[in-house]
Amino acid sequence: MIVTPSNIGVSSRPTRVAIAGATGYAGQELLKRLVRHPAASLTVAMSSRSGSPSRSLPALAKIWDDPIVPLDIDRLVAEADVVFLALPEAVSAEVAPRLLEHGRRVVDLSGAFRLRDDAARHRWYPATGELPEGTVYGLAEHHRASMRAARLISCPGCYSTAAIIALWPLGTAGLLEGAAIVDAKSGVSGAGKIPSDRTHFSENHGSVAAYGIFAHRHGPEIEQELGHGVTFVPHLVPLDRGILETIYGTLRPGTTEAQVSAAMHQAYAEAPFVRLTGGALPEIKHVVHTNFCDVGWKVDEESGRIVMVSCLDNLVKGAAGQAVQNFNLAVGLDEREGLL
Repeated sequence: MIVTPSNIGVSSRPTRVAIAGATGYAGQELLKRLVRHPAASLTVAMSSRSGSPSRSLPALAKIWDDPIVPLDIDRLVAEADVVFLALPEAVSAEVAPRLLEHGRRVVDLSGAFRLRDDAARHRWYPATGELPEGTVYGLAEHHRASMRAARLISCPGCYSTAAIIALWPLGTAGLLEGAAIVDAKSGVSGAGKIPSDRTHFSENHGSVAAYGIFAHRHGPEIEQELGHGVTFVPHLVPLDRGILETIYGTLRPGTTEAQVSAAMHQAYAEAPFVRLTGGALPEIKHVVHTNFCDVGWKVDEESGRIVMVSCLDNLVKGAAGQAVQNFNLAVGLDEREGLL
């Protein structure tokens, strides 16, 4: 029987939180933010496997001096009200439902629960069965009102966050025609901590490579949220962190730059972590180590073309920071808590 999660709200007692998957890049970013969060009490940080030995992380010395212990679902249930999962999607697909059964709320950073369509989810995330009741797609800028009642918050992918934030206002306002092209570039940390030939220093340094064309799981996620097709092409660039997406689209005939600007500012007037730069196009160095997504654009009114540039830090707004932002909303806090 599924147990309804406890009604966690704002109180004098910090919310007990735990992290599973604290040794990865996103997990370590998450730990750094939660351990300093004024309304959260981090009780335990775990690795991604139950059989792994306890370990310490030099980068976290004097930030979190307790060991990173093996994955233990019973201990997560006993010691936390909200559990953050920074696990591989197949592990999250197994762990999250078990935590929900015990009334714990889950903030999941994997892709396991992002796709609502059964066929798409079974194709791209075959380890995931049905979506648990109370699952919310965790893009705060568009689903803020749903967070408070969510049992499971499925945080968006890093590429997806940048693309959806840029394109959604124009699609909603009916200003776009046809499919947009999302030319995306990411630093190496977006590939995760497990090394591969593609992420080897000697292969990545001094090079830029396209990959996953028509075969990247963030493509259907972007299309799900926008409600129309996109051509999504990711690239790996020799940076440790950061995403820059150059997005090309065609505007409805007669659309002006002023209409584009009005749609963007109306959509994000109450969004503290979206910075609209207009014609001053953003750069990766403007957003690294922050929870901001910066979006700029250029409009050619004569041809009806628009070029947008969307930037964020893939480990913060694209992962750990976004997870903390969603946590804040879920427990009734200001979404900026612990992030500014």
